[in-house]
Amino acid sequence: MNKLLLIALLSGVLFADNTKLPIEKTQMHTFKKSVALNAKVIQLSNAQQSITSLVSGHLEKYFVKPAQDVKKGDKIALIESIEVSKMSANYIALKKQLVSVSKNYNSIKKLYEKGMTSMQKLNEEAIKKSEISAKLNALRSQLTTLGINTKSLKKATANFYLLSHSSGRVAALLKPLHSSVNTNEGIASIVKNQAYYVKSYLPIEYATKVRLGDKILINYAGKEIVTNVTQIMPKLDEKTQRVIVLSSINQKVKNLFTNLYVKSTLYFGDAKEYIAIKKSALSFFNNEWVVFVPSKEKEDGEEEVAYVPQVIEIIAQDDKYIGVKGLKLAEKYVSGESYYVKSALLKSSLGDGD
Repeated sequence: MNKLLLIALLSGVLFADNTKLPIEKTQMHTFKKSVALNAKVIQLSNAQQSITSLVSGHLEKYFVKPAQDVKKGDKIALIESIEVSKMSANYIALKKQLVSVSKNYNSIKKLYEKGMTSMQKLNEEAIKKSEISAKLNALRSQLTTLGINTKSLKKATANFYLLSHSSGRVAALLKPLHSSVNTNEGIASIVKNQAYYVKSYLPIEYATKVRLGDKILINYAGKEIVTNVTQIMPKLDEKTQRVIVLSSINQKVKNLFTNLYVKSTLYFGDAKEYIAIKKSALSFFNNEWVVFVPSKEKEDGEEEVAYVPQVIEIIAQDDKYIGVKGLKLAEKYVSGESYYVKSALLKSSLGDGD
């Protein structure tokens, strides 16, 4: 056994209470089998949405820029439209006509009730009122579809505000300012949020083992992202001769780039329970995987605690925990910052003059 490891095992490493090393106990944790894969961040063809104008007109202003994040209902552009101007003017005129016709109808109804006019006259006014009301409701529906609040509409307006249909990021502005816009013409394109997928390349021997919903973990810019399998493609990738597995990224990730190659880990199969420690506790020491545990001789000390390396065998792992052999259930261990212990071991071994 290496002399440094021997010194550690014999004497342990002493720490005063104020070092505040994180100490936890081993626990039972459920693991699935895992396999490391190569993967690529992609977007499906329906992830990008074109924001089109519902009316023709003149493009006056953009409220967004490319790469800007937007929410559903945010303003994209202002379009000056003659159609909107005519519709709003007609709506205000019909609203006034309805008020006038309603007064006439009420007056004739009172006369009819007193026997001073005929039923035919009353019916004529009722028909006029119904026709105007129908036209008004139709215009109200059209203006509401265009995002115009008819309740606050006091005068005719040509302004049509094009709104985002979904949350996402602006991919491009498709029309130059002060240009003419036709109905159903694209003004901007939006990449929807939560439309990113991981395209993993799975060896054929695992093809019958993966299931929909299985977890695939990727590491992106130092951050672990959990995805879930949504599709197992029926055709092999021609270049790699591997099965293509698509998993959806459901959490929000800033500055995620498509066509980026990443490492992924697929977790599959029946779950099994093992004694587990946190990944942060694992340390490579003297060419072996170890976990630092309190020395039995010093564990009950009042002022100082000694830690020794305990060699373990890794038998399973996931994104947070490692299943191990070599530790007992509920045994205490240093769950993080183990470099302090390693540093103290080195200092202890060099300080004895040998």
